[in-house]
Amino acid sequence: MTYWANVTSPLGPVNLASDGEALIGLWLEGQKYFAAGLEDTIEPCPELPVLRQTAAWLDAYFAKQDLPPLPPLAPRGSAFRQRVWKLLLEIPFGETTTYGALSEKLKAAGSSASPQAVGGAVGHNPISILIPCHRVVGSDGSLTGYAGGVDKKRFLLELEGADLSKLYTPTKGTAL
Repeated sequence: MTYWANVTSPLGPVNLASDGEALIGLWLEGQKYFAAGLEDTIEPCPELPVLRQTAAWLDAYFAKQDLPPLPPLAPRGSAFRQRVWKLLLEIPFGETTTYGALSEKLKAAGSSASPQAVGGAVGHNPISILIPCHRVVGSDGSLTGYAGGVDKKRFLLELEGADLSKLYTPTKGTAL
């Protein structure tokens, strides 16, 4: 059984999914891979404690308030994807890293991975925002590869106060 709730945000509707104990999904409306891997049986349950905890975390995040602890997270994916998603949780608030840097961290830990493979895992992150895939940029500083859309990635990075002066949008090739 998958439990579901919808919350509002400055980015539009946010869809939350839980197995009853932990958060297993957080998707922006229209996001690639929306609800991928969820069971067929979905029950609305906005009062479920983990979904209420997630909604409170998001409210604090978007209001730029001190963040409460993350709710329990249980993203579903391969062992490789799990390793990548764990690395995403280590990226500090308001900072960015590259797919290549994540690849090097995996290699240093004994797990061979190309930046492209890392990009695939980042793109399939089922818990957007809380597992901060928006903090990963291209090696050239390009804002690329966000399943929720580059405009939303830029919004999240600006909200966090990330230094965007060296980043650019590849389709325009101009500084932000």
